[in-house]
Amino acid sequence: DATRALLLQFPHLAVHNLHHNALPVAEQAIALLLAACKFVVPMDRALRAGDWTPRYRPSPSLLVQGRLALVLGYGAIGRHVARLCRGLGMEVVAVRRRPTGTEAGIDQLHDLLPRAGVVLVCLPLTPETEGLLGAAELALLPPEAVLVNVARGPIVDEAALFEALRERRLYAAGLDVWWDYPPDEEGRSHTPPSRYPFHELDNVVMSPHRAASSTETERLRV
Repeated sequence: DATRALLLQFPHLAVHNLHHNALPVAEQAIALLLAACKFVVPMDRALRAGDWTPRYRPSPSLLVQGRLALVLGYGAIGRHVARLCRGLGMEVVAVRRRPTGTEAGIDQLHDLLPRAGVVLVCLPLTPETEGLLGAAELALLPPEAVLVNVARGPIVDEAALFEALRERRLYAAGLDVWWDYPPDEEGRSHTPPSRYPFHELDNVVMSPHRAASSTETERLRV
């Protein structure tokens, strides 16, 4: 935010984005999507304790093939995400601020949400996108919809998302980005990522804002 505020004082400067992290972030988005849809984390937790009972219960796993993937933001990351979703057999609709002939505009969001099986948030955080997905928008999603956020936490209303997941009005979520971060190095080992207990929900996959990190990220940056 401080960098953005500073740059606004110099409108003649051109800013160029490397997009070096686009592919790692997109792959992590798909990893979170599949982990959320297949309930990988609670199944892993149970089997580590020697508990096989989830195998003999009705499976909560969702198929992604044939679902509509709503990709919010169609920059470098969004385009990679869309390609990977198509590879999984999903129909893709991209939503962007300045649509071309093949994308939808942000003003069409409310019409698209009731059709979405998956919502993947790949937008930058700006005054226009903050709170873009609030209680009203989440209520428009079908009950088996899954949300993945690899952009910024405040694009989604924190309280509304927690309540939708807790009440199972939203089927599952994969979250790499949050609302609260460690204030300093000492706080890195004991800072909750939200004022709400997302960690108590089995239908949430939690990741500590690491989507851009991989063994190849620095090579891609170079």
